[in-house]
Amino acid sequence: MSNSSESPQPLSGIRVLDLTSNISGPSATAILADLGAEVIKIERPGQGDDARSMGPFLHGESAYFLAINRNKKSVVIDIQKAEGQKLIRKLTNTVDILVENFRRGVLTKYGLDGPALCALNPRLIYCSLSAYGEEGPDAAKPGYDAVVQARTGIMSITGSRQNEPARAGVSILDMGSGMWSVIAILSALLHRSQTGEGQLVGTSLFETGIYWMNYHLTAFPAMSMDPVPQGTSHTAFAPYGAYQTADDLLLLGISNDSLFSRLTQALEREELAADRRFIDNASRLHHRQELDRLLNDCFLAQPCSYWVERLDAKGVPCSRIQKVSQVWNDPQVKALEMMPAVCHTTLQSVKVPRLPIRMQKSPTKINTGAPILGEHTSEVLRQLGVSEQEIEDFRINKVIGS
Repeated sequence: MSNSSESPQPLSGIRVLDLTSNISGPSATAILADLGAEVIKIERPGQGDDARSMGPFLHGESAYFLAINRNKKSVVIDIQKAEGQKLIRKLTNTVDILVENFRRGVLTKYGLDGPALCALNPRLIYCSLSAYGEEGPDAAKPGYDAVVQARTGIMSITGSRQNEPARAGVSILDMGSGMWSVIAILSALLHRSQTGEGQLVGTSLFETGIYWMNYHLTAFPAMSMDPVPQGTSHTAFAPYGAYQTADDLLLLGISNDSLFSRLTQALEREELAADRRFIDNASRLHHRQELDRLLNDCFLAQPCSYWVERLDAKGVPCSRIQKVSQVWNDPQVKALEMMPAVCHTTLQSVKVPRLPIRMQKSPTKINTGAPILGEHTSEVLRQLGVSEQEIEDFRINKVIGS
């Protein structure tokens, strides 16, 4: 992954006004920033983005905040004050994109809603992220990732078959809705390049969750019962899931008969491929428990590294179920430069995951770490034409923060 400062970036010259907090919105603007956009993050006085107070912490700095607010400028403005609202409108005239994830109606109260700001700047692309979408009986309801995982059915199919439903261990709906937002924004930028017109775009955690559930929802009319948690297993394939080796758990993925034949060769149990119970995937699904018992007996005989080496040699998809400490030191992570060290004002440097995309001629870049609260307030206001005296007056009147 090239980080050459001479390489152009796709969104160079694009300015973004970021009125988001927590995870979903900042995930979207982090992508835009890594693609080269200038992102001006507006934070409230005192506390700033709620994510700043989310643990765990790295020497006092939130890991959540560090991960998804790199490459941004922090400007503290109190949008509850009339003077603060005027500054936001003034900034709106200088940007291409505005992203917000306030609860429905809050920004309308301040005159900072999409229709109002698009009327002010007709080229503006105004993106709203919400919990439940813009219409419907629940449009104004608050919602967090886990709550919407429950609502959309994701939680009902996650976890082991023996235990209660489980939340996915990462914020899949927050980050997923951030990704959909960026797709909408980039599409709107293309539309604007053709027509000169901005527009309102948006998504929600709920819509993202419904989309992630796609084949479960599509298949439901033909099913006689609701799908249930499968743990590491798969409803459509066998053998598929976690098996205990002499030390660690091994995740095995067999999706066709050819791979099953290779598995039996790696195990030196070729007779299983000819066994009528396991002759094809449908048969293996029917006799899954018998097959799992046989495989567990085989895998328990040797450590995980032994089996990974043998399975890799036969081209069988598998992996040790790694802990975070193991992922941190994974040679593939290092080879792909997935965790670059970036500069930070107080931590000196911090490693954060880069965007998982590659572009030969316009690579993504992380030039700066997440900003400290209000780090760029004066700088951005000066660029806006605000005088030093006005900046000082705003600070005295608590319209802005340091």
